[in-house]
Amino acid sequence: MNQLNLNEQILAQISSAAKVIRSGGIVAFPTETVYGLGANAFDAIAVAKIFELKGRPKFDPLIVHIADLSDIKLLSFSDDSRIYQLAEIFWPGPLTIVVPKSTVVPDIVTSGLQTVGIRIPKNEIALELIKKSGCPIAAPSANKFGKISPTTAQHVKKYFPKIDFILDGGKTEVGIESTIIKLNTKGFEILRHGVITKEEIESIIPYYSEGKNDVISAPGMIKSHYSPNKPFYILNEELKNKIDRSKAGLISFSGTDTEGFQKVIYLSPKSERSLGQDLSEAAANLFGAMHQLEESDVEIIVAEPVPEKGIGIAIMDRLKKAAYQSQSAIHKNKFLE
Repeated sequence: MNQLNLNEQILAQISSAAKVIRSGGIVAFPTETVYGLGANAFDAIAVAKIFELKGRPKFDPLIVHIADLSDIKLLSFSDDSRIYQLAEIFWPGPLTIVVPKSTVVPDIVTSGLQTVGIRIPKNEIALELIKKSGCPIAAPSANKFGKISPTTAQHVKKYFPKIDFILDGGKTEVGIESTIIKLNTKGFEILRHGVITKEEIESIIPYYSEGKNDVISAPGMIKSHYSPNKPFYILNEELKNKIDRSKAGLISFSGTDTEGFQKVIYLSPKSERSLGQDLSEAAANLFGAMHQLEESDVEIIVAEPVPEKGIGIAIMDRLKKAAYQSQSAIHKNKFLE
């Protein structure tokens, strides 16, 4: 767990934030993944404010955060023992489990679906906020819809300067959103990749995909997401020779071929900038690097791909979605020769 010292000052801030939640307001708070934009999960009007603030489409459901396993029974009537098997291993932590919802969960939380995604976050501030609020907290990432996810309170302030309350817990540890899975009769399928990998979950229950699902049943399933306000591309052999590097910022994983770029940010600086670097460190730094380049004077952002294995699958999922719009209109960019 995030070993923060919850001193009197922080506890007082959490108490104030909990009052905001109980009164139907919105609180931005840290989890181990990214900052969330939270409201009382049982208050449909408060939850509607989240959608309005983010500009989030109503068809995109929210995750509900709880502080104790017993809270599962508030949100779901399911008696599936596999939920508790997984929770025993992965909670608190960055795994969201989509389960059949109970009737007390407002339809706006689940976008009218009969399922709800739930998890226990691995962050002391988040857990204390949920406990003091006295209710589960529905929370997507604390950003404008489709934009870069926030990993610091400063990122949140950039998007929402007048939000009801921001709890500042410093930089988040994991840096990308939770893995989301849905249970089926034969095992589980992955709806969104995160730092908890398919292989780790398979050690508990079998993996079984029921095939392509066009229903948006969890956050992060839309093709275009996590996008900066500047053209954003994934670097490949074709682009290497087309980019005007003097105008571009590079997000580098390997530390190679960085010459000529206006600005370079290394995702894994602690591991000597060599091939086979630390993917966990890269995930933790990804959104921060994107924010930094978005706020800099570079005119185009490019990211080096990472190996698509383990956590690298989740990193590439974010990069592909962030680059989706720019990559689709690549011929229109004036900084590409």
